[in-house]
Amino acid sequence: MSTEQILGLITGVLFGFLLQKGRVLRYDKQLGALLLKDMTILKFMLSSILVGMVGITLLSNAGIISLGHKPMNVGAVVLGGALFGAGWAVMGFCPGTSVGALGEGRWHAIFAVLGMIAGAALYAELYPFFKSTVLAWKNFGKIGLPEVTGLSPWVVIALFWAGTISLFLWFEKKGL
Repeated sequence: MSTEQILGLITGVLFGFLLQKGRVLRYDKQLGALLLKDMTILKFMLSSILVGMVGITLLSNAGIISLGHKPMNVGAVVLGGALFGAGWAVMGFCPGTSVGALGEGRWHAIFAVLGMIAGAALYAELYPFFKSTVLAWKNFGKIGLPEVTGLSPWVVIALFWAGTISLFLWFEKKGL
């Protein structure tokens, strides 16, 4: 195993532990999120994004990692978002929570995991078709908020932190 694989495994296990400790693997939390009645999962995701934004930007600025992302393709985002939402609604799990629930011993989550594997295989088989149709829709290239706004990544991060903290305060006020 390479160092990257070992670090990936450690990171995955730690993230799974945090998913379990945050109780976001529970069906009632998943259902509450889908019904917009319980914001535990959204709070967990946004907290993870906040920490990740700072960590990745620090590592990139230090030259430890090279920061890059995939092109912003409207077709891929629309299709992927629809499939993600439909899968979450049908199975009651998103990809991370399905693997976490399986690791927690809830065997019904295997269907969600198998669905992801089947979906990935189907996408690979249909890729030539998608490349000339859905993936040919508007492609904005490799852009992110700093590139679009012309702001420093740190300004974008600070704005995202301020917005997220404001949202969390609103959730608490509403009892969500």
